[in-house]
Amino acid sequence: MNQLEEEKRISAQQRGQIEVLERQVEELIAQQKTFYQDINNRLKRFEPQTMEVEGVQGTVQPGEKEAYEVALKAFQDSQLKRAENLFETFTKKYSNSPYWPLAQFWLGNAQYGLKNYKEAITNLQALIKKYPLHGRIPDAMLTLGNSQLEAGQKAAAKKTLDTLISKYPESEAANLAKSIVKSIKIEKK
Repeated sequence: MNQLEEEKRISAQQRGQIEVLERQVEELIAQQKTFYQDINNRLKRFEPQTMEVEGVQGTVQPGEKEAYEVALKAFQDSQLKRAENLFETFTKKYSNSPYWPLAQFWLGNAQYGLKNYKEAITNLQALIKKYPLHGRIPDAMLTLGNSQLEAGQKAAAKKTLDTLISKYPESEAANLAKSIVKSIKIEKK
């Protein structure tokens, strides 16, 4: 074998080795990129996230959404006392949360279901005052009116339900309120 052929063979061998090394470097870069993306995604779970929940924009802390979902699941499973406790804790701990209006709404509903009408009234009024344009307000007003009625506050119930009917005439809550208002008998003094 002459020297020229030997150099060609060595050169081809080196090109092959270079191609293998380039491929290995590309694979390592891709693995490293995936690794860093995974770490970044994991770290984001521990950082507050900005999000919108039913029209309310805000910052959600780590664990906040999960805490809300656990409380909601308790309510959906008819564990009203547990739901009440969880929503009460949530509304105090996350008072600036975009989930706060929903938590307050479900807290009032849990209290209504437990016949804690005075607490339901207080919490639903707080929701209506703090978020008067929230999408759950018609339903909150219906539960508020029912709570007032059950607490013996007929005049307040009628006023709440009349306001619901006039402000949200097309809502399902207003349709239900109409039949309730018809049944309210207020004694004149």
